[in-house]
Amino acid sequence: MSTGREDPEAEKWLTDTRASYDADATSYADETRTLLAELPAEQDVMELFAERVLAHGGGPVADVGCGPGRITAHLRHLGVDAFGIDLSPRMVEVARSEHPGLRFEVGSMTRLDLADGELAALLAWYSIIHVPDDAIGTVLAGFRRVLRPGGLLLLGFHVGDATPSKPRENGESWPESYVRRRRPSQMTAWLDEAGFTVETHPTLTSAARTLGVLLARR
Repeated sequence: MSTGREDPEAEKWLTDTRASYDADATSYADETRTLLAELPAEQDVMELFAERVLAHGGGPVADVGCGPGRITAHLRHLGVDAFGIDLSPRMVEVARSEHPGLRFEVGSMTRLDLADGELAALLAWYSIIHVPDDAIGTVLAGFRRVLRPGGLLLLGFHVGDATPSKPRENGESWPESYVRRRRPSQMTAWLDEAGFTVETHPTLTSAARTLGVLLARR
């Protein structure tokens, strides 16, 4: 976890996101615990990602914005040396409790406490949805820094144009942090600017939402 101070105004979205997930960590874990098992399309994406990582020699893989650790644990089940990083200390506590023996750390995707080129791959699944447009470049540059040459980046995000004030829909009890929906073309442009090569960019209908998936290489 970075020890650098955050600008209280420029980084207010980080403070708000952390507070929201700290408050709802237990209920969020309860709601999402079996979600992946109910979403075969997302399982297919994870399997493809794991296969690609292993085919290129394996190595450490960071699940950035891991929440209660469900994706981290699934990747480990698929044979990937995955560990989780999350902004919310309470989420990390829940992840460690639910998946003992796996590695989970508190940290910010804006300041990853990882060495240059340390990772074989990095996954940000539903976690860049809270990042404002003016911070995306910093986040993607950080992702690229910690990936080794040829390392893989997998992003999952909500597709759309509107940015609702809260992600609560149909009675769901999600944390009250801002959710940003984006078009795959915009995400692809940002990845290009950050020095990534986008390899696949499908959209999926998953959990009653349209999910954008981008697999890119450093």
